[in-house]
Amino acid sequence: MTYKECIDFLYKSLPMYQRIGGAAYKANLNNTIALLNHFQNPQQKFQSIHIAGTNGKGSVSHNLASILQESGYTVGLYTSPHLKTFRERIRINGSMIDKKYIVDFVNNNTAIFNEIQPSFFEMTVAMAFSYFAEKKVDVAVIEVGMGGRLDSTNLIIPDVSIITNIAYDHVQFLGSTLPDIADEKAGIIKKNIPVIIGETHHETKDVFIKKAKLLNSSILFADQCYTLKNIKKYYRAKRLFTSFDIYKNGILQIKNVVSPLAGIYQEKNFLTIAAAYEILKNKYTISESNFKHGIANCIKNTGLKGRWQYLQTHPLCIADIGHNEAGIKEIVQQLKMIPYQQLHFVLGVVNDKDINKMLALLPKDAEYYFCKANIPRGLNACLLKEEAKKHHLYGKCYPSVKNAFSTAKKKAKKNHIVFVGGSAFTVAEIVK
Repeated sequence: MTYKECIDFLYKSLPMYQRIGGAAYKANLNNTIALLNHFQNPQQKFQSIHIAGTNGKGSVSHNLASILQESGYTVGLYTSPHLKTFRERIRINGSMIDKKYIVDFVNNNTAIFNEIQPSFFEMTVAMAFSYFAEKKVDVAVIEVGMGGRLDSTNLIIPDVSIITNIAYDHVQFLGSTLPDIADEKAGIIKKNIPVIIGETHHETKDVFIKKAKLLNSSILFADQCYTLKNIKKYYRAKRLFTSFDIYKNGILQIKNVVSPLAGIYQEKNFLTIAAAYEILKNKYTISESNFKHGIANCIKNTGLKGRWQYLQTHPLCIADIGHNEAGIKEIVQQLKMIPYQQLHFVLGVVNDKDINKMLALLPKDAEYYFCKANIPRGLNACLLKEEAKKHHLYGKCYPSVKNAFSTAKKKAKKNHIVFVGGSAFTVAEIVK
């Protein structure tokens, strides 16, 4: 098969949760274990860092990978979903996986795939781990796909486990209460391996403490120890940056850290990253300068996209992949901090989520451009429009994300903002 045929094989022959939803979910690790055994357990051939959480795990993963790169290590990075191309999921020092490797991996292993019938995600994890082992990475930063306990990535023994936060998402698989969801994500905690919890929540704190105690794992709640002070937002080269100082237990640790990730929700992520740095610098050679350069160069080093991303300035167009209640709350709060005369909101969501909590949070004075991302899971734009109307959100439906975005840009005037969001798949269709 050619590269295109191999990618089509991945998407069409094997169930892919991001595209079709629940039908692709496997409630055990049997297939992944069988695949990794077939490939002689490549995950045992490199060090790793494991990152779970409802929101923020992608940003934390990319920042830690960037910090390790700046420290001189060869760093694998596995994330999902991708925005523009499948190859984004598997990177080494920011470079996407070779097309030839994908072609050879699929063509050389068709028999085992037909025998095991793995999901898209199970096979992609096996591909990533095999690639990292073959290329002899020093360390791989591995982002959990969904949950933790039964996620295909959960066969690594990392140097540190990180759980960014807990909020309602994927409740049909992970549970309908926050403690239930936390219990699934706590499944990545390993015996005698330190764990960092990014955000303390009174409903879930004891779940993590209990699991860590059971496994003799030291546990640190980042937001209980670390704070950011002197937070400033400023423009440089038509981009918004954030600068801040990091304090631990009230004592200054690192001064004047600068990040190109300007979303206010990133401030929580930086606490988690600071806590991870304290643990990792005892296992790796990482200086304060490496830490600061890693955060400053995160986008350049890793290719991170879709996090409060500025698309253009005239009119100001911003995209963000936040797609659940907690993510939308942060987006709405951030939008309130920007002065504008009119907000044009390009909105597309997936069809297997309870969108009413999200819609209830969105600003009612915006003009909406309802659209559907080009995936099977996308919710029909006109159905979305009708649901939005119940929450006093008004606008028209459009045949595609690009059409909605193009129309919004044409209608937007000098002091207007165009925002694109609701789903990673909606954002994917307009980011460069």
